[in-house]
Amino acid sequence: MPTPHLATDAAAFYAAQSLFSDPGEFTPLYAGLPADPRELAGVVRDLMVHRLEGDLFAWAIPQDRLHNDAETRYVDGILRIVTARDDAPLTRRREVGDRFVGVCRDFALLHCSFLRHVGIPARIRSGFVDYFGTDGFRFDHVVTEYWDPTRGWLLADPQLADPLVVETHKVRFDPMDVPRDRFQSAGDAWQRIRAGEADPKSYGVALPDGLLVGEWFVAGNVRLDLAALNKVETLLWDVWGTGAGSDEEMTDTIRELYDTVAELTAGEVPYSATRQLFAENDGLRTPRTVTSLAPFNGPGEVTLRG
Repeated sequence: MPTPHLATDAAAFYAAQSLFSDPGEFTPLYAGLPADPRELAGVVRDLMVHRLEGDLFAWAIPQDRLHNDAETRYVDGILRIVTARDDAPLTRRREVGDRFVGVCRDFALLHCSFLRHVGIPARIRSGFVDYFGTDGFRFDHVVTEYWDPTRGWLLADPQLADPLVVETHKVRFDPMDVPRDRFQSAGDAWQRIRAGEADPKSYGVALPDGLLVGEWFVAGNVRLDLAALNKVETLLWDVWGTGAGSDEEMTDTIRELYDTVAELTAGEVPYSATRQLFAENDGLRTPRTVTSLAPFNGPGEVTLRG
């Protein structure tokens, strides 16, 4: 098997921190981190709890944390919350009640930040997984994609880096090498739907007031994934550009745009073409101000860091 190759410009881009993943003033706390991707995933898991895991960890999550922690867009903000609750080294496992209460994006982004710090090219990916249920429904999810010099880009799910979580969801694969058929990138899901191979209503997310499913939702994830591939790692409920709020609002023009994006992001991602498409298309590029459809706190306009 030939040795995989990552172009120098792509390696440098994905090994550098983004505005979202940069630990900023908390960089000195990274000094004691391990250099192994698996160990780094364990560190992330011991600093965070998913806001749907209260029952799993027998903890009644305080409402303010449930509503507000995951509104933290940047890693320095996550670390500020973590260290305010327990100022031990990051490699020290936190009690559940002292952890950051986040979502999948937060696990993946912090893992990505750690990986970039130790010089490993990494990016977060938006898509859909089947391993949080048993009925074939694919849940909206974010994982880390990191470069392995012997195997190329691998998918890792740091949210699974705890035996209790693995056993609860009956995961039988290596969380540091998530099979590509268990995590479908948003572009892959979009292409399957467009080809008539998948039901768009089998892709979505559960929110406090019900499920969001459909072609329009998958298209929004395609946009999020393109942004993340360009190191703009927004919250999952940040909305901008060309899209729709329901399947009834979808048009052929919107579908054709996301066909173009999916061609680049469904499989091996071409670095230069992905960067160019994002930079040149006003309907895809993330503006400074986005609409945040916060699940608990309600919609609002948010200006991102410049």
